[in-house]
Amino acid sequence: MQDRSLSRRSVLASATVVAAGVTGLATAVPAAAHGRDKRLKKIVARMSLEAKVGQLFVPYFYGASAASPSEADQERNLRELGVRTVAELVAKYHLGGVILFSGWTNNIHDPRQVAELTNGVQRASLALPTPVPSLISVDQEHGANVRVGNGATQLPGAMALGAGGSLSDARTAGRISGTELAALGIHQNFAPVADVNVNPANPIINIRSFGADPREVGRMVAAQVTGYQRAGVVACAKHFPGHGDTGQDSHTELPVITHTREEWDRIDAPPFRAAIAAGVDSIMTAHLQVPALDPSNDPATLSPTILQGVLRGELGFDGVIVTDALNMAGVRTKYGDDRVPVLALKAGADQLLFPPDIDVAYHGVLSAVRDGEITEARLDESVLRILRLKDKVGLLDGSPFTSPREVDRVVGARKHLLAADRIAERTTTLLVNEEGTLPLRRGQRKLLVVGASPAFPTDGARSTVPELAAAFETLGFGTTHLVTGRTPDAAAVDAAVAAARGRDAVVVTTDNVGPASTQRTLVSRLLATGVPVVHLAVRNPYDVAHLDGVRASLASYCWTEVELRAAARVIAGRVGPRGTLPVPVQRADDPARVLFPAGHGLSYRR
Repeated sequence: MQDRSLSRRSVLASATVVAAGVTGLATAVPAAAHGRDKRLKKIVARMSLEAKVGQLFVPYFYGASAASPSEADQERNLRELGVRTVAELVAKYHLGGVILFSGWTNNIHDPRQVAELTNGVQRASLALPTPVPSLISVDQEHGANVRVGNGATQLPGAMALGAGGSLSDARTAGRISGTELAALGIHQNFAPVADVNVNPANPIINIRSFGADPREVGRMVAAQVTGYQRAGVVACAKHFPGHGDTGQDSHTELPVITHTREEWDRIDAPPFRAAIAAGVDSIMTAHLQVPALDPSNDPATLSPTILQGVLRGELGFDGVIVTDALNMAGVRTKYGDDRVPVLALKAGADQLLFPPDIDVAYHGVLSAVRDGEITEARLDESVLRILRLKDKVGLLDGSPFTSPREVDRVVGARKHLLAADRIAERTTTLLVNEEGTLPLRRGQRKLLVVGASPAFPTDGARSTVPELAAAFETLGFGTTHLVTGRTPDAAAVDAAVAAARGRDAVVVTTDNVGPASTQRTLVSRLLATGVPVVHLAVRNPYDVAHLDGVRASLASYCWTEVELRAAARVIAGRVGPRGTLPVPVQRADDPARVLFPAGHGLSYRR
């Protein structure tokens, strides 16, 4: 615990200050906006109370088809949602939107299927008594958090982009991602992450953040917001008021941010101010306590002081406030599932994301309005904000449907794939390179790729070590590979040492190395073979601090295909390393001291 505190404080001390000047968005509304609102208010006036409440909710559902999912998915929907299909869910609750996931909900398989699914949701929305298209959402942060995988362009995640340091690359990545999402019929993306990762032990944000410098994080956030929204997708800066300095995961508990008000202003607020100045359409709340902003012990999601007082009042944000998922433990510690959405709405939220029980949540809000706890005028405010988003991305003007031709033309386009590779090449960071170990020499053609092998975020059948080996194969190397995992036992370490014999070099991957990690033993034993060893941290750049004696070490900041290809090209010398650390790396033996400062990154220039 002491080491974590020292490490966190040393990073806090290095945080820079960014100017906070942001024009309030609630002032000086142009005439065109008045005309738009007059038109949208007519839509609100035609809605029943039940329809207005439904516009607030963004639930999950099971199935790859809106009207005819598999029998298994229909059974899951019936058991958890009370209906068999998402089309029935939209009709029953007059939904304003839904959120898509890969894997567990079975929503996402390939681009054409996703487009047909979103079209099916829109058909259901247009069949409502007051037909209003759905704002279909996704968490497509890239890097470690990817929902739309196979067939779509994979891009470096936030910390990798932070290592690249290019606003142009961050903006381009947002534009490419947004263009492909819009072609799929998805018009709201819960990205970018605006949290400043000043705690190396952060279990939930970490590489999802652009870095530890508030100014740089703010610049990257603003660039991504611009990229997404120019592509016709609603961007969402998250998680307000800042989730970057926590050692707890709000999915499983209620974290407490201990920053003073001055620290919050200096560290957490700047990226959100930058997002607002860039015109961000939506901001997501965090399920955590910030006593310096609100001493009530309520999570920020349920705090009028934080949402109305700070976010809307002080920061001047008048867009849509989205709750983080309401099924998370961090927001359910004090109140029942019927009260949480009511309290979130009273606090100032507009969109209510992922309630654990849609029927309980929906009727909780409906009852609160009928009983006068929430006025219908307050409800109309949120509905109007949501309709503004739908209007902005073109859902209320013409057809909300997408076409197979548009999907084929845009999603995974060759120019997008090439751009992703070039961006990734500019993010790979060389941390250690003693005696010119890298790049590999012409005679070093026989490689062993070994180590931790996390599965790809959207494809559990593919994992890091074999895919990295395949990337070297395409570059002309002869490779063998061996997966030893995050906790290699003695037998796995022995097998790796044996496999290293006769190889010209070993590339060993690590994933979240700690003081007691047996990954340290693996690396140490490989170094003892005398075969040149190249270390690649495929998640956190902090791993290198725990690996004594490594003579070549790189950070890729994630393990998806685009990052692995880039790392292989850098190791092989096909391109030079250009990334620099966006976070400092503390010493393992003395976390109060910095091993590698933010901005550290080596090159191959002699």
